[in-house]
Amino acid sequence: MRSPFLKFFILIVVAGVLWMLLKSSSILRFKGAAGEIGVVEIKGTIRSSDSLVVWINKLRKMSSVRGILLRVDSPGGAVAPTQEILEALKRAKKSGKPIVASFGNVAASGGYYVSLAADRIVANPGTVTGSIGVIAEFPVVSEFLKKHGIKFEIIKTGRFKDTGTPFREMKPEERRIFKDVLMDVYNQFVEEVAIARKMSVDSVKKIADGRVFTGRMALKLGLVDTLGSFDDAVNILKKMCGIKGAVHLLYRKRRRRLSVIDFILDRVEEKLETPQFLYRIY
Repeated sequence: MRSPFLKFFILIVVAGVLWMLLKSSSILRFKGAAGEIGVVEIKGTIRSSDSLVVWINKLRKMSSVRGILLRVDSPGGAVAPTQEILEALKRAKKSGKPIVASFGNVAASGGYYVSLAADRIVANPGTVTGSIGVIAEFPVVSEFLKKHGIKFEIIKTGRFKDTGTPFREMKPEERRIFKDVLMDVYNQFVEEVAIARKMSVDSVKKIADGRVFTGRMALKLGLVDTLGSFDDAVNILKKMCGIKGAVHLLYRKRRRRLSVIDFILDRVEEKLETPQFLYRIY
């Protein structure tokens, strides 16, 4: 026969397990909340879109999620991932989920680009934003290799196949080729801004020279809709979603933080990628 102490211990363990299950369930999560808003965080340099696109698609399909809050604190990053995030947000918006963008310290270049899917953009007065433009970086290590007696033999199928290699400087005609590519990517950015902000392409180009603005300057230029904090953005989205009372903010599970070594290696790898086209503040 089990002792009273053992029965009490088993009861406590079972109660603890049930509590943990309830804590992670929607029953407890929604207690006291009138609705749910999904939060998409764009933080740091944009290098990949995979996990963010998966999260955005998940929010789009969740009937409990009434709208999406895009929290941006990013200087931008690689062009293609930035465009993929924007397109995923557009799909979510088209499905009927209102989107409000909230700018933190920096929402520049690609950080601004992804916000163009938002119904409203909220910036702090001191947010650094803008930097509408594209930059390409090509490391050149030919002098270093020459100094150390190292050289590379390159076999190619066409005269432009090794354009951008770090083992020699570019020729003038190669620079012209990359400038044409860069301008096409730049025009894509300008066109997205013009459509989203209901501006003419010519008016966007007047301010799309890579310069940055404060949130207050961006408001005067029509790049953002209002000045305010994260909480202000939440309240704006609540009204758009018809949510009254408390709201539950649904965040994506945090990724494991990179170690210092991983971070340094990641930055070195990023710099050595060739070619790089970036929607990023320099």
